[in-house]
Amino acid sequence: MDILVIDGQGGNIGRQLVKGIIERFSDVTVTAVGTNSAATQNMLKAGASRGATGENAVKVCAREADVIIGPIGIAVPDSMLGEVTPEMAAAVGQANVKRILIPINNCNNYVVGVGDTSIQRLVNEALDLLETLVD
Repeated sequence: MDILVIDGQGGNIGRQLVKGIIERFSDVTVTAVGTNSAATQNMLKAGASRGATGENAVKVCAREADVIIGPIGIAVPDSMLGEVTPEMAAAVGQANVKRILIPINNCNNYVVGVGDTSIQRLVNEALDLLETLVD
């Protein structure tokens, strides 16, 4: 199973996701795609099997993944301070895969019901959901 983790900015959420996926699952490939090189490097340092950066990498890897996981901004054009291009968001949204989107209130996108939940709790909930998809 190929799990695609997409993140931007500094890649902190992606790093936590990669680390958690590697700790929980043994028979998966974790592909890390960053909207910038810093995010990609952070996810690779966390142990991703492979990584790439930028718009075309999102397009290609989204087609090949079994599951896409990342902050909700990966599916919103111009989010993450403009790092997510409309083409990236379309690739995520149009991929014929399961998507696990972590609700983050950031960059003028607000998800009702999220409140002040910690990033770590949201990452853990996303990993729990991924576990049901992998099984």
